[in-house]
Amino acid sequence: MNDHQDLSHSLWAATATEPRPDTPALAGTARADVAIIGGGYTGLSAALHLAENGTKVTVLEAKEPGWGASGRNGGQVIPGLKYDPDEIEALYGKETGSRMVALSGGAADVLFSLVERHAIRCDANRSGWIQPAYAERGLSIVRSRAEQWARRGAKVELLDRAQVADLVGAETYRGGWLDKRGGHVQPLSLARGLARAAQNAGAAIHGDSPVTRLERRRTAWRLATQAGAIEADTVLLCTNGYTTDLWPGLSRSIVPVRPFQAASAPLGENLRRSIFARGHVASDTKRLLSYYRLDRDGRLLMGGRGAIDHGRHPELHAQLRSDVHRLFPQAGEPQWAFQWSGWIAMTADHLPHLHALAPGLYAGLGYQGRGVAMALVMGRELAQRALHGDAPRDGWPLTPLRPLPFHGMRGPVLRGIRAYWRMRDSLER
Repeated sequence: MNDHQDLSHSLWAATATEPRPDTPALAGTARADVAIIGGGYTGLSAALHLAENGTKVTVLEAKEPGWGASGRNGGQVIPGLKYDPDEIEALYGKETGSRMVALSGGAADVLFSLVERHAIRCDANRSGWIQPAYAERGLSIVRSRAEQWARRGAKVELLDRAQVADLVGAETYRGGWLDKRGGHVQPLSLARGLARAAQNAGAAIHGDSPVTRLERRRTAWRLATQAGAIEADTVLLCTNGYTTDLWPGLSRSIVPVRPFQAASAPLGENLRRSIFARGHVASDTKRLLSYYRLDRDGRLLMGGRGAIDHGRHPELHAQLRSDVHRLFPQAGEPQWAFQWSGWIAMTADHLPHLHALAPGLYAGLGYQGRGVAMALVMGRELAQRALHGDAPRDGWPLTPLRPLPFHGMRGPVLRGIRAYWRMRDSLER
């Protein structure tokens, strides 16, 4: 089993089809139009869009492209947000809300278009995402959700209990819905492919180059690393769940959460015919949701639960494995080959945030576990801000930076919330 800090032994590192790009550490002083801090999906998407526009852009990554959650997530491509479309429009008004719905609903289109255009070898599969309904509450949620997206022209389908059992392989759900816009990718290969595409377009990417200081000097920004520095007109902060105190208040505007994942050895052919036989992925409607899929070699991947510290938490991995017994009893006792985790960013309003922090300084973060597609959209949005400053008429709205009160007490509070949610899920079952 693998330590959560070690990417090299994760399932995705073991099965990546895109090679690790050459990203030498920054040495000396250089100049760029735009400097990007963070080499995950957001930063790489921004770099690619800027470089294709002819902008001189440099990415500074603390480890390697995709080292953080971008290379560790479950690889599920899920359109939309945690809120349903009607809720977004009620919160933000018809004009802005509709724009947010369109951008988030089209996030999967953005991802699969980039994969195709740049020939990224990331096992991309647009078979669709299923949300099975856990208990009666979940059934009403999926019915409303599917209806709202169908009204907006999305390719969705309500599923009854038998259809979910057939497509997922689990008999325990009451029904669900299928969003045909979604699918899955090999997440580390996606990150590496985006890095390769950005480099081919002219972007400079430096790994092993954590930024130690960010400061404004006259009309430019200066970003210092251990061995060099970059001066740039504009800076994009794209660190999401790995955000530090580099800019005051930004790290306290999010709550980093560390979901756990486990993957089995490849299942036998008979089992593969009974679990996700048609290549779908799924995450359910529980408050403490579970998400699961097969990879290209037939390994069963289970993800869920979340820690807020750096501990190993064997009990959370054990809970994932027990979910297999509950959902897929036909799998028996699989041989577990990998377990790992990575940090995602949660916001107080459960929505992604785009911040204008200072003249020429922007940040985008907070995808609530749906960053595989949405982070690529945010990267594109940040690129537009870097190019034009003012928000385009069809862009994502700005959110004021608001550090969370009592941020230092988030541990006990979140543990209490998680225990309460677990109890509610159990009672509803």
